[in-house]
Amino acid sequence: MKARAMILAAGRGERMRPLTDDTAKPLLLAGGKPLIVWQIEALARAGFREIVINVAWQGAQIEAALGDGEAWQVHLIYSRENPALETAGGVAHALPLLETGPVLIVSADVWSAYDYRTLLPRIEAIRDRENATSAHLVMVPNPSYHSEGDFALDKHGLLRMVGERLTFGNIGIYHTELFSSIAPDVPQKLTPYYRQWVAQGMVSGECYDGSWFNVGAPEDLAALNAVIVKNGASLL
Repeated sequence: MKARAMILAAGRGERMRPLTDDTAKPLLLAGGKPLIVWQIEALARAGFREIVINVAWQGAQIEAALGDGEAWQVHLIYSRENPALETAGGVAHALPLLETGPVLIVSADVWSAYDYRTLLPRIEAIRDRENATSAHLVMVPNPSYHSEGDFALDKHGLLRMVGERLTFGNIGIYHTELFSSIAPDVPQKLTPYYRQWVAQGMVSGECYDGSWFNVGAPEDLAALNAVIVKNGASLL
């Protein structure tokens, strides 16, 4: 199986300022390692060898730091945006770099001990059309800053708009056809599309309750650094 992944890394990280005034947010250090490198290493461990990264703010800085991916035995492909196209627009813009079929998409500013290898059967199921779903989202228990959650998980493993909600963990598999009608050069967020796909019963999900950080502000980065220093390699 040839699986392809994408890392969303184009955002400026306004809430992370002033740290991101001169440094691309994905290059901020957690445990002495750039956030995006944690993601690349996790994807490489799971067997993903071709990884598309969308870049905008300080994009040249990201490319210079990561190069072609040889250091991690992967091939990094850059999807350059000017201006940044948000999440949905960014994926639509990158479609020419992604083979038709399921792709694992993760955010550069999320740190997690989640094992991406567990998603390989899900990727194959979506590729082979074993069910009616076109996407699969990894959900996490609601953090304090998002107590209302996003979607509920029903007994059949489908995400629903009603029920006891969980929070989307910014880890998901998507069939590229979901983005085929989205304008590739217009900034658009994914949230409205998530709601549409979930309402149509097109999205399965799972709950992951292991280590997970959404690094949105300096205090989040400080908290993550503290956890990594305390627990080290036992987190992974």
